[in-house]
Amino acid sequence: MTPIQLFDPASSTYTYVLFDETTREALIIDPVDEQLERDLTVLQQHGLKLLWTVETHAHADHITSAGLLAEHAGATTVAPAGCGIATAAVQLSDGDVLRFGSEQIKALHTPGHTAGSMSYLWRSHVFTGDTLLIDGCGRTDFQSGSAEALYRSLTQVLFALPGDTTVWPGHDYLGRSHSTIAVEKTGNRRVAGKTLAEFIATMNELHLPKPKRLDEAVPANLSSGLRHDADAVSLMQVSPAAGYAGDVPVQLACQWWQAGEAVLIDVRTDAEREWVGFIPGAVPLAWKQWPGMALNAGFDEGLKAAVPAGKRP
Repeated sequence: MTPIQLFDPASSTYTYVLFDETTREALIIDPVDEQLERDLTVLQQHGLKLLWTVETHAHADHITSAGLLAEHAGATTVAPAGCGIATAAVQLSDGDVLRFGSEQIKALHTPGHTAGSMSYLWRSHVFTGDTLLIDGCGRTDFQSGSAEALYRSLTQVLFALPGDTTVWPGHDYLGRSHSTIAVEKTGNRRVAGKTLAEFIATMNELHLPKPKRLDEAVPANLSSGLRHDADAVSLMQVSPAAGYAGDVPVQLACQWWQAGEAVLIDVRTDAEREWVGFIPGAVPLAWKQWPGMALNAGFDEGLKAAVPAGKRP
């Protein structure tokens, strides 16, 4: 079994979909906002239930669709703990595991491109984001980058994996889809056979241009792509008021739900749910019902039963 590999031509970004063949539970790694419709179509075509949206780091060349996928597909947003993506419901540390059906991926902290960068190990496959590319590696000259940290991530973490481990990079600009640890360990021109000092010198001499979308992408990705303007986190607060908490932004409500602090109640009629479709993970509790759209007399009692003590409806 191999991952579903998808490509965004504008940023040369690879997105990956993994799933359990029995339960059809799935996760997606490094989704791109401009490819939201494509990714939802892929999920539908394969009959998948998306559990997790996973980032390798806070990207500088595209905006993630993680928050949008959480809203559209009911997924939980996941990010490396060291990346500062405060809106992600799950903050991963080195060695943490995400499960989907009988499958799982393991987080490997591989800093260097950014301080929080993660790679993910699944079976005999590793998803390396911008840490390890085919015959290359991520840059280290901005966004908390460190050539020394990247060298250690490459040589002591990734190159310590079995040689036949398949490498699935976050980008490729020459049409290559994958490699192996053995090939990169022996032939990667930026790092193979180099000392730390030689690698640092190589990285210092790159003089790469600034990513075109850097100023737009990084702030957006720190809020799971849900806000493309200033300081989404500060706006995701509930205003205190006597007897009323204030309007709850959809991003905050979604975050509560993903973190298990709230219960999502689907108040549409049974007919509407059958006609339009069900919301994954939502508790069906109609506020009104046919015939005549009369109020559901059992709504309040049903709400109490559906929402455990300490959680928000």
